[in-house]
Amino acid sequence: MKCFNRITTFIGCLIMISLTQCIPYDMLGRPVNTGTQYLAGYGPPPTGLPISEGTPTNQPKGYWDGDGVSGLAKIRIIRSEQKAYFYKGNTLVGMAPISSGDNTHETPAGSFRITQKSRDHESSLYGIIKHRITGEILNKNADTRIHKPGPDEVFVRAPMPYFLRFNYGIGMHTGFLPGYAASHGCVRMPDFMAKKFFENTKIGTPVIVE
Repeated sequence: MKCFNRITTFIGCLIMISLTQCIPYDMLGRPVNTGTQYLAGYGPPPTGLPISEGTPTNQPKGYWDGDGVSGLAKIRIIRSEQKAYFYKGNTLVGMAPISSGDNTHETPAGSFRITQKSRDHESSLYGIIKHRITGEILNKNADTRIHKPGPDEVFVRAPMPYFLRFNYGIGMHTGFLPGYAASHGCVRMPDFMAKKFFENTKIGTPVIVE
C-alpha cells in the first residue's frame, strides 16, 4: 500500500510539473493563473492578413484580459521574445507582439518609467518625403537630420499613435510589425494592444526592458 501511495504521489507530481510549463509568471517569477487564452503568449489561430510591404500572413495581434482587474500597472518587454507583457499587481493581464530596435538602432535594456503619453504623437526625426502635388513617395525612410525635401516635396512625419515615452526618445506605439526587431529604437505594437497599454498606464508606470 505504501508503495502504491508513493507511485501515485510521483505520478501526480509529474502531472503538475507538465501542467505548469505553459503557465505565465508574475514579476517575481512565480506562476500565476490568469484563466485566459494568452497563457505563455499563445492563443487561438490569428486571422490572416494580406501580405504588403513584407507584412507576414497571420500576423499576431496579442491578447488582453485586464479590464476590471485591479493592481498597479507594470510593463515587461522581452526583446529576445519580441513580446511585451502587461501586469496589474502580480497578475499578467495582457501580451503584445512587438518590433523593437534593430542592430543599428537598439532598444536599450534597463528599468524605466513612463514619462509622456501622447495619443496622436508624430516622430520628430523619421518619416517620408513625398511629392507635394502627385503624392508619390520619394523616400520612405527619411531622417530629418539627413534628408531634406526639395522643390515641390514635403516631409511627412511618421505617425506614432498611443505613444508611451519611457527612455528619452524611445517609447511604445502603434506600428508595423514585420515579425522581427526592425524599428529605430521604439517598441512597435499592434494598434489594439498599443491602445490598451496606453489606456491602462499613467505617468510613472514602471517599464522593464530585458
